[in-house]
Amino acid sequence: MSGSIAQGTSQTHGNTHILHFLVRLPRPMEDVWPAVATPEGLGAWCTAVDVLQPRLDGAVTLRDLGSGRVTAWDVDRVAEYTVEGGGRIRFHLERGGDAESVLRFTHEFQGEAASESDWRNRFERLIGILESSRPLPGKKPPEPSEPLPGQFT
Repeated sequence: MSGSIAQGTSQTHGNTHILHFLVRLPRPMEDVWPAVATPEGLGAWCTAVDVLQPRLDGAVTLRDLGSGRVTAWDVDRVAEYTVEGGGRIRFHLERGGDAESVLRFTHEFQGEAASESDWRNRFERLIGILESSRPLPGKKPPEPSEPLPGQFT
């Protein structure tokens, strides 16, 4: 399977805008988690991360989006960042089969700061990284449990 981005939806309530995306990803959620929950992972496809304390109420600074707090954190499932000027950004991962996952994304913000096309472009970069053979940023390659043939121990 290759990744896909469902049509985003947008709601407006007064001055509050809410964008939703459903993104199908070609890797299991354990492999995708570093892309939404580590500075290296987010920096590779979304925006540079200056600060990220990976825990509930930890500090976060997403360079193009703002500074604030981690407002939800469920390891391997949910990372939510609420930043001044950038609003609430939520990544919710779900299983999409044995080798795939689904990202339910929500961005709630005031004013006109974000657009559907900006996020779609970001998700296209994420899918490109996940579809490539490159290791995911922020994810350590598995260590072999036994020596490879011809490898000295």
